[in-house]
Amino acid sequence: MKFLFKTSTASLALTAFSLCAAFAQDGFFEKNQAERLRVEQEFLKSVDFSRFKIHHQELTKNPHIAGTAENELVQQYMKKIMEEAGMDVQLYPYDVYLPNDPGKSELEIVSPVQMKLSQQEKVLEEDPFTKDDRLHLGFNAYSGSGDVTAEVVYVNYGRREDFQKLEAMGIDLTGKVVIARYGGNFRGFKAKFAEQAGAIGLIVYTDPIDNGFTKGDVYPKGPYYNETTIQRGSMLTLDWTGDPLTPYEPALPLDGPVQVDRLDPKDVAFHTIPVTPIGYGAAEEILSRMNGQPVPEGWQGALPFDYKIEGGADLKVRVMVDQPVDFVRVNNVIGTFEGAKYPDEWIILGSHFDAWSFGATDPNSGTAMLLTLAEALGELAKKGMRPDRSIMIGHWDAEEQGILGSTEWVEQLRDELSAKAITYMNFDAGVSGRNFGAAAAPTLKKLIIDASQEIIYPDSTKTVFEIWAGNNPEPSIRNLGGGSDHIGFYMHVGIPSLSGGTGGVTAYHSNYDNFNYYSKFVDPTFKMGGAVAQLFGLVTLRMANANVIPYDVPRYAQDLKGHFDQAVKNVKEIAPEFEDFQLVREALVRLERSSADYQQKLNQAMNLGTLDEAKQIQINQGLIGLEKSWIDPQGMYYGDWYKSLYVCNDPFSGYASWILPGIQYEVAINRTEKLDEWDERYAAAILDLASKIENLAEML
Repeated sequence: MKFLFKTSTASLALTAFSLCAAFAQDGFFEKNQAERLRVEQEFLKSVDFSRFKIHHQELTKNPHIAGTAENELVQQYMKKIMEEAGMDVQLYPYDVYLPNDPGKSELEIVSPVQMKLSQQEKVLEEDPFTKDDRLHLGFNAYSGSGDVTAEVVYVNYGRREDFQKLEAMGIDLTGKVVIARYGGNFRGFKAKFAEQAGAIGLIVYTDPIDNGFTKGDVYPKGPYYNETTIQRGSMLTLDWTGDPLTPYEPALPLDGPVQVDRLDPKDVAFHTIPVTPIGYGAAEEILSRMNGQPVPEGWQGALPFDYKIEGGADLKVRVMVDQPVDFVRVNNVIGTFEGAKYPDEWIILGSHFDAWSFGATDPNSGTAMLLTLAEALGELAKKGMRPDRSIMIGHWDAEEQGILGSTEWVEQLRDELSAKAITYMNFDAGVSGRNFGAAAAPTLKKLIIDASQEIIYPDSTKTVFEIWAGNNPEPSIRNLGGGSDHIGFYMHVGIPSLSGGTGGVTAYHSNYDNFNYYSKFVDPTFKMGGAVAQLFGLVTLRMANANVIPYDVPRYAQDLKGHFDQAVKNVKEIAPEFEDFQLVREALVRLERSSADYQQKLNQAMNLGTLDEAKQIQINQGLIGLEKSWIDPQGMYYGDWYKSLYVCNDPFSGYASWILPGIQYEVAINRTEKLDEWDERYAAAILDLASKIENLAEML
């Protein structure tokens, strides 16, 4: 089926002009630039902006938590669309240990009054989706089960430093129920730190100072959290990512031909205290009755009273959670356009598809974009423009409970991915507003920036680059942190990864994250999905069709110098006498020199077109191996599943990006005796990377 191109003629002309005026793209022989341009122009015309809305509406018709019949309908729809686009589609089933239902849950004030508190969003006449009787109470997956009644302590955001502050103040949390506001760290660490401090229950709410009436109109009048909006989410905090019972191994089906050893749930460090999330209206009923000492500076929220640390002996709250956890069948859906020349070199894009409710922004805006992108690539293939390398699109299941589906796939295909995968691009909630942004490995940053100069920002005459960069010469690209499906690819196997798309205000993880909310407040014109598909389609095609994989190799040394400068500053905070990582500095000199030499020789070879087919294959295999220099079998001291010396999610917050995590951890725990070891380990990795780059330069 041929779809009509829905953007304006003026936009198309601008895009074509931009492409024609662009510099020759990295990785292509000079003689191949014209063909590259022809393919890319044809691709941009093939992106049907109207298809994003069609896919989005279909994907978000029903609430679809992992392991439900409704989520299977989403799976079937994605499979159908990708097969119609010409992709070979395969399901990868796993039996993972997870909760996909809140079970029974109650929250009430026991004294000085008796009051049951709301645990679910209110039904809104303005939003028919809120009337769906399949919507669940607010719940946190992997909460402990229990029924506790106790005094209350407010712990701010429940960060490591917040609990340390309370300890320094002499506040005893033993036997207390603590109440924390969302923000500052991954919610699971709020439970972990609370349990370590002796608390017997946890309540989590979103304070209106962070998302609510202080920001603007609340839903349904505006996009911000109303008093009943609840952020759901996983509480899982283990020393590995993925299925909690099968670290390092895929959670293959229990009834399948291959059996894997599973841990006994009793031997896994799940949280044991009951946890429940609520809206700020319910939280106000508790916090307004507290009468202890005033909170420290910076702990005050936006509810209309002075916040207190302790509730006192008269205020008691009951938290009851009875949450079932069992084996649940989940399925990843993987579609492939097989490469015409190099089928065993893989470009992988992905987003999860399971949701806490309807998933309009998180995740299915990303899902709908990837389906739109798949159809455009399919149009190219039908016209004889198959990619040289294989393009794979993965739709991951059970991400919301703890990044389970993608991690199991990575563990199942670990060796193949290590040898074949060129990049992983993640689009979890990839079209969640109108503000473009990205985070990426060093070698991928230039690709995104280059592509952003070719795409017209919707409803404007400017490029995405111009809107994104603003008054700056170049837009800022962040470092990848935790919290989504790139973790296994990037931090466990060493595959250069990126995350990109658009963001804005959303109804994150609430029952209001539906098509009605999206169409009013996220992207009323429904044009951003097509623009994101165009931009990252260009990135995909350039990776798939380049003669030499277009990694920005010199960016390693450039970024590392800044990262080690910052690392030295961080270390000096705990060891003022510390001078530098001497071995690392010497290694960086060699890396910078070898990278510059490689780039110079590569540019010359690309201009002359002198590399034969065998040499190209050899060089590209070497390039795939570069990121593996950071993969250390010993891994991190806080969890050896995390293998990358370059990047990891912060093990004390869960979301933040830790660059040079080995050193970051030493600073975080105030330990200096292993700094020499890290100097040696990082220098060895950098020298290994430099040696690989020197070998590539010799081939040129």
